[in-house]
Amino acid sequence: MMKWNIHYRETWLHHTNPSLKLMVLILLFIVVLFVHNPNVLINFSFGLLLLFMLYTGYPWKFLLLLFLPFFLVFVSTASSMILFGEGSTTWFRWGLIHVTEESFLRGMHLGFRALSFALLGLLFSLTTRPVRLFYSLMQQLKLKPKYAYSFLAGVRLIPIMIEEFQTVRNALKVRGVVHNGLFEKMKRYAIPLLSQSIRRAQRIAVAMEAKRFSNSAERTFYYEIGFSKYDIVLVAVFIIVTAAAYYAGIYYPYIPVEDVR
Repeated sequence: MMKWNIHYRETWLHHTNPSLKLMVLILLFIVVLFVHNPNVLINFSFGLLLLFMLYTGYPWKFLLLLFLPFFLVFVSTASSMILFGEGSTTWFRWGLIHVTEESFLRGMHLGFRALSFALLGLLFSLTTRPVRLFYSLMQQLKLKPKYAYSFLAGVRLIPIMIEEFQTVRNALKVRGVVHNGLFEKMKRYAIPLLSQSIRRAQRIAVAMEAKRFSNSAERTFYYEIGFSKYDIVLVAVFIIVTAAAYYAGIYYPYIPVEDVR
């Protein structure tokens, strides 16, 4: 059986209000969409990378392993534009490959934009527990409990389904079952997993109905999620990171270009 628990230390990012954190990061997503200065995006990406490495609380090896796929996305996004983009100042040409100054700048711009999106998502997912998030959505953003608890139940089913998949795989190995083709292999796994999921989903639905989750009456909560000094730190840190990235990108640029559109 594989171990899915990873030890980490809680930082100030873990203690911030999940709803506030979600709204701040969504706002930053929108801001990044309208930034066309590659210098600003480079600075902003490095600022997010610093927060990711220092304040998510996970071991460095795990963070590097988790960051690797998104770095590959950065490389692929940037290289596709660099190698096959258009421009007037040619740096290199060979067959279909045409590297220009303009395509290079646009490629780096798109790459760092994708990297910024990835780091914002990782910062949120690594420092936010699903239980606290949905309790905060119910208390601060008035999400209906029947929807919030349904999402929580769905999230809880994911590791259970992974464990069941491993159980089915081990059982088939013990019995010496030989798979004749991809379709038969999918059938042997899909039928028991699907039947177990349907049974479990029905039990959850009956339990929620018994707890009157379809009722619109006010409910009490086991966890009370509020605001604290860490929320002020959260807003201040992201304002400082954004302002510093913009100031340094404008007055101390790496590339003498302010708009790559």
